[in-house]
This record gives sequence, structure tokens and C-alpha cells, in this order.
Amino acid sequence: MSETQATPLRRQPVQQRSAKRVEQMLDASAELIDEVGYDALTTTLIAKRAGVAVGSLYQFFPDKRAVVQALTQRNLDRFMGAVSERLATEDPGHWWDVVDSVLDIYLDMHRVVPGFSKVHFGDVVDRQLLDSDRNNNKVIADSLTELVRKYVSLSGDKLPLAMTVAIEAADAVLKLAFHRDPQGDSEIVDEAKHLIKGYLASRLGE
Repeated sequence: MSETQATPLRRQPVQQRSAKRVEQMLDASAELIDEVGYDALTTTLIAKRAGVAVGSLYQFFPDKRAVVQALTQRNLDRFMGAVSERLATEDPGHWWDVVDSVLDIYLDMHRVVPGFSKVHFGDVVDRQLLDSDRNNNKVIADSLTELVRKYVSLSGDKLPLAMTVAIEAADAVLKLAFHRDPQGDSEIVDEAKHLIKGYLASRLGE
């Protein structure tokens, strides 16, 4: 299994000031994606919103796709970090508690993280934005498989496949929930949880 590709920076910011500037660019791109969408996003708009020269942006990113790729990677890191922290804090006794935690964190990010509701984990830009060898949902599924493994007894390659199918199904149904309501239609969200738990129960056991 290949690892998620590194953030697509032309060069890594060494000084704290440079790192802060890169974060400002990512924050600016997230705000602008909410306002104008990915297609209308430009490096000039990002630089202006971030309060930096366009040339400064190009020192780190070759184009807007690379900026959004880095933003998407940051969102994935935050998502996985939040899931890991939740599991460590609550120590769930069953895999369905893990499902609840994962979906609740995803829903919260969709509602409060700038740009996330438009880009999610990158499909609007490229289905393989996070990794050239795997589609974006597979990157997420592989990461979650490692977190869930300790709560199930499924052996061999069955767990990764089950997680992949569950992620794809959840992604489709939750898109419907947010299409109906910007905050996520609660009835559809409940149906998504029921669907995922029912499917996983048939594969992982009650």
C-alpha cells in the first residue's frame, strides 16, 4: 500500500514566518472556494486574500490545483487526527461506536471547516488528488481501516474491502443529505448511519 503523497509544495517552508504564510494561503483558498467555487478560484485571488504577492505564492505552489491539493491534505490530516483523538478519548467498545464517531466528525467538518463543503476530500478537483495511485475515498478507507482493525476480528483482506464499500456508500448518501440541506438533512444522515451499520454488520458481525 502506498502512502499518501506529500503536500505538493515547490519547497517546504523552513522558517516559521514562511510556514505561517503558507497557512494563510491555504486559509484564503478555503474562504474563496466557499465564495466563488473552485472553477473561479485563481492564484491572484488567493494571493490578494492572503495578503501576499503572487510571486510569493508561486515560491511554494505551481498553480491553484496544488494549493487546493495542499488544503485537501490538511483537511484529511485534521479529519484523521480528530478521529484518532476521539477514539483514544472515548475508547469505543464496539465498531459501530467508531462508525458514529467517524460520521459525526465528517459532518461537523462539512458544516464548520471553510471550503470543505465544496471540495470535500478533493473529488471536485481530481478523484486522485490525494494520491496518484489511489482515488481519494480509497485513501480515506485505507487510513480508517487501520484505526478500525483493533475493534473487529475480520481477517485477511476482507476488512479493507468492507471499509472501501462503506466509505463509497456513505459518501454518496451524505452528498444527498447536503444537497437537500446545507447543514445535512437529518433524516438522510440517519439513513446513512443505518445503511453503513447494516452493511458492516453483515461483514464484521454484530
